[in-house]
Amino acid sequence: MKRVIREFHYRDAHFHIHTEAWEKVTSSIIEERRKLESFIRRFPVFESSLSPLVFTSAELKQAPLSVVRMQEASVLTGLGPMAAVAGTMAQLAAEESRRRGSAESIIENGGDLFLDCRSDVTLGLFTGDNRRFGSLALRISPEMMPLAVCSSSGRMGHSLSLGDADVVTVFSGNASLADAAATLGGNLVVSEDTIEPALNTLMEIEGVTGCFIIRDDRFGSAGRIPELLRSHDARLPDKVSRDDSSNFPLL
Repeated sequence: MKRVIREFHYRDAHFHIHTEAWEKVTSSIIEERRKLESFIRRFPVFESSLSPLVFTSAELKQAPLSVVRMQEASVLTGLGPMAAVAGTMAQLAAEESRRRGSAESIIENGGDLFLDCRSDVTLGLFTGDNRRFGSLALRISPEMMPLAVCSSSGRMGHSLSLGDADVVTVFSGNASLADAAATLGGNLVVSEDTIEPALNTLMEIEGVTGCFIIRDDRFGSAGRIPELLRSHDARLPDKVSRDDSSNFPLL
């Protein structure tokens, strides 16, 4: 059965979504985004901090689920909570899809994905100007799902990265964690010699099941990663999600 992928745009975020519960899922994305924005109005530092924050149990008890998950990922990775925002929103949407009875769910949010499908999913990997690995694809089996696939790059995209990797991709059942961990890995890779230490650091984080790093002509991996394939999709660069800006404007 061919999967139908539809685009959904809300403010600065762009999603590609496969679900049988389109209206419920897209409505949930808007609602969760509004809850997050409301929290940021009360705690502006949540949006700007580059390191973990401290909240009281009472504050977190009243916080939306997105904030709770982003905060947990922040503590595990040592980064600011917004490093986990795209993955968090993707997984929350996928969970809503399942609750609404959809047999399968694929949520892609600006390059970060959460997959929950009954058969193989093949993902093309965009590596920017790196042509050596430009035809790389991943085949994800049902046994690996539900699974988050989140990537970071120091050479393309608008997201903040302090490193110099073509791509750092992290796999986990927790998309908030995968998103933040990919950013952490991207920060750590500044030369070929830092690839292996970065992989080791990522695999020390509880909840990370696998990862790989591409920099120039080097490829390193650790843990459990999907089967690697050669992509023959000449239109892959045209399918890459590109958010309008690095801002997170409030309503």
